[in-house]
Amino acid sequence: MGLRRYSYVGLPVLAVVLLLLAQAGTAAAVRDRQTRACAQLAALPMENTTITAVTRTAPAHCAVRMVIGTITVAVWLPSAWNGRFLGLGGSGFHGGLRDSVPSAELRDGFAVATTDTGHTGSSPAFGLGDRVADFGHLGVHRMTVAAKAVVSAYYGDSDFRSYFNGCSTGGRQGLMEAQRYPDDYDGIAAASPAINWTKLHPAQLWGQLQMLTGGHRVAPCKLSAATAAAITACDPADGLTDGVIGDWEGCTFDARTLVGTATACGPFTAADATVINKIWDGPRDLDGTRLWYGLERDASLEPLHGAEPFFITVEWLRYFVVQNPGWDWRTITYDRYLQLFRQSVQRYRDVLATDDPDLSAFRASDGKILIWHGTADPVVMFRGSVDYFRRLTTAMGGTDRTAAFARFFVAPGVAHCGGGRGAAPTALLDAVIRWVEKDKAPATLTGVRTDSTGHTLLTRPVCPYPRVATYTGRGPSTTARNFTCTATAPGTPAQRTRNG
Repeated sequence: MGLRRYSYVGLPVLAVVLLLLAQAGTAAAVRDRQTRACAQLAALPMENTTITAVTRTAPAHCAVRMVIGTITVAVWLPSAWNGRFLGLGGSGFHGGLRDSVPSAELRDGFAVATTDTGHTGSSPAFGLGDRVADFGHLGVHRMTVAAKAVVSAYYGDSDFRSYFNGCSTGGRQGLMEAQRYPDDYDGIAAASPAINWTKLHPAQLWGQLQMLTGGHRVAPCKLSAATAAAITACDPADGLTDGVIGDWEGCTFDARTLVGTATACGPFTAADATVINKIWDGPRDLDGTRLWYGLERDASLEPLHGAEPFFITVEWLRYFVVQNPGWDWRTITYDRYLQLFRQSVQRYRDVLATDDPDLSAFRASDGKILIWHGTADPVVMFRGSVDYFRRLTTAMGGTDRTAAFARFFVAPGVAHCGGGRGAAPTALLDAVIRWVEKDKAPATLTGVRTDSTGHTLLTRPVCPYPRVATYTGRGPSTTARNFTCTATAPGTPAQRTRNG
C-alpha cells in the first residue's frame, strides 16, 4: 500500500523536480553561453570600428559601446530576446544616444541601439564643423549596420527583423532611413517627424520676425485668446463640440473677428490680429509666394510668449546658416530673413531636408512605414507632413499603391509627439510590427488622452489621411468605438466655419 501510495503520488512530484532541475540546468547553460558570447564581442572584428566597452548585467542584458569613426553607438542585448532589432531616434539636435538603459524596450525583448550621430549631447556646435552629414543621415545608418552585426554575432542568428522608432528628430531619422538606406529596416514608426528641416526651422522664426519688424509684440494672453477663439469657432464643424478641431482643413478662422474683444491684457487690436493671422498663414516672400506653412489654429502659441524665439530656431541659424555663435537674431530684417531662409534650404537640402518622396527602393525591399502627426503641433508645422505625404502619394503611383507600404495618420488636437486636447496614437511600433510580420496593415490607430496621473480621459480612432473621425451619435463621445473614419467631416461647406 505504501509503495503504491508512493508510486501514485511521489512519482509525479519527482518528475516535476527532475524537470525543474533540467530546466535550471538548461537556463544555467544559456546564461553561461550568453556570458561567454558577451565577452567575445570585445574582439568582434568590425571595419573602422572600435569596441570601447562590453559589460554583462546577468541575467538582464549585455551592453556594447563602440565608436565608428566619429560616431558613438550603444547596443543592448537582452537575455530574453524576441528576435527583433530596434533602432531608437533622437530629438532636437540630440542624435539619440542613451547613457541610461532602455528598460522598457529591453523588457519587451528588443535588441536596442542608439547613437550620438557624431556629436555630444544637444549642442549645435557641430554645425560649425564637418559632422553635419553624420547628424543628417550617416550616424543612424552606421549605427544600424554595426548594431545588426553585433546582434547577429551575439545570438548566432542573422535572420531577424529590424525596426526603427522615433519622434521629431527621430521621425526625421526614420524617414531618412527609408529614403537613403531602404534595406536597413523592415519597418519604421515615425511620429511628428521634423522633415523639411531646412524650411521648418527658419519658419519657426516667422512669428517673432513679424513682431520685431512690425514693432508690435502681441501679449501672451492675446495669443492664448486667439487660439481659444479659433477652437470655439471651428470645433463644431466635425459634428461634435469637444474642444478638438477635427475638420482642420475647413478651419480658416480670421483673428480680425476678435478686434475690440476684451482680454485680460487689454482689448484685442487690429495690430494683434495682423500678426496672429500671419503666424497662422506662415512665411511668405516679398511677392506673396509661400515659403512654408504656419501653425494650425488649434496649436498653442506658447513658443511665442517669451522674448526669445524657439531655441532650436536660433541655434540653427547661428551655427548652421550664419555660422556665427554670437549672431543676434534681433538684428534681422525682412530682407535678411528671406536671404537666410534661402541659404538654409540651398546649403542643407541634400543632407538634412528628408523630403524626398521617392520611396520606391524602400517599397521594393518590402519595407513598411507608419507616420502620424498631431494638428496642434506648436513646433513642427503639421502641414509639412501633409505636404510630404501628398507628394509621396503622387510619386508612388496613387493612394492604393502608396497605402500598400506607407500610411499617414492625422491626430486632431494633439501637440508635438503627444499632449494637447486630442487623443495621441498609442502602440505605433506594435502596429508596424503586425504589418511587417503578419501582413495586417492598420486601418486606424487607437488614440488615447490621459490626465497627469495617467488616467484615460478618452479614446478615439486616429484616421489615415485624409479621412476624419466622425461621431456616430450613439454612446459616449469619449469612446473610440462610437466613431468612424469618414471621407470628410459631416458639415457641408456652408455649415463650416470659414471666416478667412
